[in-house]
Amino acid sequence: MRQDFLTYVSEVRSWLSWAPAPLASLLVLTLAGVTALLASKIIIDLFLRIPNPSRAFFRSFLKAIRRPARLFVVVVAVGAALPAAGLSYTAFIAVGQGLLVVFVLLLGWAASISIRVSAELYMARFKTGEEDNLTARKHVTQIRILKRAADLLVVVVTVSAALMTFEPVRQYGLSLFASAGAASLIVGLAARPLLTNLIAGVQIAITQPIRLEDAVIVEGEWGWIEEITSTYVVVRLWDWRRMILPIAYFLERPFQNWTHQSASLIGSVFFYLDYAVPVERLRAELGEVVRRTPLWDGNVVNLQVSDMKENTVEIRMLVSGRNAPQTWDLRCFVREAMLAFLQETYPASLPRTRVRMDPVDATPQGRAG
Repeated sequence: MRQDFLTYVSEVRSWLSWAPAPLASLLVLTLAGVTALLASKIIIDLFLRIPNPSRAFFRSFLKAIRRPARLFVVVVAVGAALPAAGLSYTAFIAVGQGLLVVFVLLLGWAASISIRVSAELYMARFKTGEEDNLTARKHVTQIRILKRAADLLVVVVTVSAALMTFEPVRQYGLSLFASAGAASLIVGLAARPLLTNLIAGVQIAITQPIRLEDAVIVEGEWGWIEEITSTYVVVRLWDWRRMILPIAYFLERPFQNWTHQSASLIGSVFFYLDYAVPVERLRAELGEVVRRTPLWDGNVVNLQVSDMKENTVEIRMLVSGRNAPQTWDLRCFVREAMLAFLQETYPASLPRTRVRMDPVDATPQGRAG
């Protein structure tokens, strides 16, 4: 087939004998590229029209890779037509070098698209908008971090391969690797923060101390993990501020993750009341309060006297919610409802300060004493 293609190019070149040599060579290469472009477009469109739902990855990949695939076919066709184009030696080497670089970059582009399509198809199986989305957040976090690491690796390998096609760069690279020594040590020290964060990103993708939309407390601030990149993590704080932390922070520093194993949380509400408070009546009212709100997940409701102070008793109420925001709202709801109940039904149970006044003895003996 390649010989037939070269014969066709040679015939075209002979038809253009009337044109100057550079113009004729340019027209031959342009014709080869246009022919390959049209042929690739027709073939790819035919493949996309074939209904086959079992090949979702193939269809999505082919649809996403249409442009680089067409350019790839054009590069191959132009490269195959070079020997018969009648170029001078210098022009032949220059065009061939340029086509080789474009060929390597197209391979990297195709690899990046393949990674993106694979990640999107895999993540489409999981719904992070559901209430119990721990499994979905786990897989989505892993895929996003690994995808970014793979994209970075593809870029580095592609650029390196493209540069190594040039003889001076290749020789310099070989001599640099052979010498090692102080230069490699300096480069290694300079790249240490980047490499540390990249390795930390892979560790987090595997061990998963944090996931997307995890509720965390870092640096004394409460918020959610909004984005995890290859080098940093964005924490969306409760007041909509954003805290940016290096990804290695979550492997080197302690922090709180409220949704590591489950989104459900137990919230506590404390009341400091008078010793006259009817604890059993308060415990029954707490059960009625949580049943009136959909914020309660139906698992935990408890009331205990957790401490006794000098003038008050400490009442601890425990209630559980489906996730951190709902647990916070549930705690506020219980606090308001129980306070209203005490004010209306048992106002004497609210904290009071008692003062004892003894009668004064007005007799001379009393005054003398």
